[in-house]
Amino acid sequence: MSAGNFDPPFTPLDRLVPALRQDGYAVLSPQGVAQWLGSPLSQLEVLHADWNQLPLDEYLKDGGRYRTRRHACFTVEDAIIEQVPHRAHWQPVEYNALHGGMQRWFAPMESGTLVQPAWQALIKGLAEVANGLRGTQRWYVEAHQFRIDTAEGIGRPTPEGAHRDGVDLVAVALIGRHNIKGGETRVFEATGRRGERFTMTEPWTLMVIDDARVIHESTPIQPLVDSQPGWRDTLVVTCRAGSFQGD
Repeated sequence: MSAGNFDPPFTPLDRLVPALRQDGYAVLSPQGVAQWLGSPLSQLEVLHADWNQLPLDEYLKDGGRYRTRRHACFTVEDAIIEQVPHRAHWQPVEYNALHGGMQRWFAPMESGTLVQPAWQALIKGLAEVANGLRGTQRWYVEAHQFRIDTAEGIGRPTPEGAHRDGVDLVAVALIGRHNIKGGETRVFEATGRRGERFTMTEPWTLMVIDDARVIHESTPIQPLVDSQPGWRDTLVVTCRAGSFQGD
């Protein structure tokens, strides 16, 4: 990893799992994501309409009202996705000092989203990447749709700061951004000094990280034009072996 290059260091598709093993993270371009999933970007972009109607995140301890979100959970094994009954999102304080140790009940993802072919391909694909990283097994998958807005002047994609999620694999897809500056992605070795910083600007740029090896964060966003709304939409999907956190 090296600092100073603010463009995403895109990973060739055939290097996705090897890069994860070597560096602890990989970044696919939108075109790489489309090729990987066998879905045109137009099918992926159909999903974006959901982000316009996400309910408010009522759990922010900094008192902010800049984050809206939905949440869903699945198991994936042998390329079979099973949605589990809606459940709370929970993290230990060791991984999330700000919001850990509390059950957070977010609104469920829309059922129409979960049956989209592009969505199914994405979840199966990430489980397959997790298989390549950790070995073939059942994966406990959580998906989070986020919108961070600048209605209060500043929005914080990761109010908890640089962190790990307590899972095996974390995927962060940029769904879109509008009238903002900031939102820089930063990844650091969990046990070293090396780091990388870059800004995802193209919809469906996808970063995948080995959560055991890499700490990550996104910097705050501000509006480019104060009189106009600004927002950053992302999808975060995590894969964990053994169980969901909190079980």
